[in-house]
Amino acid sequence: MSSARREAGLLPARPDPARARERVLVGLALPALLLLGVVFVWPLLRLLSMSVADGSLAQFEKATLDELYVAVLWDSMEIAALVTVICLALAYPVAAWLVQAGRIGFLLGMFFLLLPFWTSVLVRTYAWMVLLGRNGVVNRTLRDWGWIEFPLPLLHNLTGVLIGIVHVMLPYMVFPIYAALLRIDPDLQRAAEGLGAPAWRSFLRIILPLSLPGVFAGCALVFVITLGFFITPALLGGGHVMMIAMLIEQQVREFLDWPFAAALATVLLAATLVIYAALSRLTGGQGHAAR
Repeated sequence: MSSARREAGLLPARPDPARARERVLVGLALPALLLLGVVFVWPLLRLLSMSVADGSLAQFEKATLDELYVAVLWDSMEIAALVTVICLALAYPVAAWLVQAGRIGFLLGMFFLLLPFWTSVLVRTYAWMVLLGRNGVVNRTLRDWGWIEFPLPLLHNLTGVLIGIVHVMLPYMVFPIYAALLRIDPDLQRAAEGLGAPAWRSFLRIILPLSLPGVFAGCALVFVITLGFFITPALLGGGHVMMIAMLIEQQVREFLDWPFAAALATVLLAATLVIYAALSRLTGGQGHAAR
């Protein structure tokens, strides 16, 4: 009776819980969306408008066709790739150890992983300058032990830049891999060992494939963030290692060429988005395959 009367329009319709929940979620997300629009979308649009302020694409042609700037962008990608590979080689054993460690070992491991986040990147970079200099702690220690006769070139070159960036980015690789390893059922490895598979085979056939989503997520995160590094390569590179963020800062600080700096920043953003999209598709594919 009531349903017939409701259909006839005599009774008010019942509110849809799903729509009410959706309206509440939209209302809760609206302040954050407005904040993102003010601090991210608007500066991005301003950057794009600045790069084409003269009404042409001359700045983009210069940024994408000039061999000098293309070489700097390519070098930045190579450095980001090297940092990603080094972080992966160091992070996977650490993440695997954290999964197997006891409570005390886990707390100590997490403490040392989180410790760099409590220190400024600038302070850490200056600390590496003290450690890696010609008369730094590392060279003095190696000479005192009789391992070297002359100081090793660890600063103002690619070696110092890689060391400094890897130190900053290593936790970003450890945490995704640790999360992926933590989701793996330990009974799978026990079953493989019970069937006679050696430890290396159970790792290659079970653990590694199931942890690939975390590996690809960590690689994407480290690579994308490293592309925009500025402070660490500027100080540890000593002007001998140029990355795209340093080039953008140089155009603004020394040449006051804001349109070209905006074009370089837009090219960097576009390259980062393309690489991130490709890595995300690869990560998603690996995640579905693992499941």
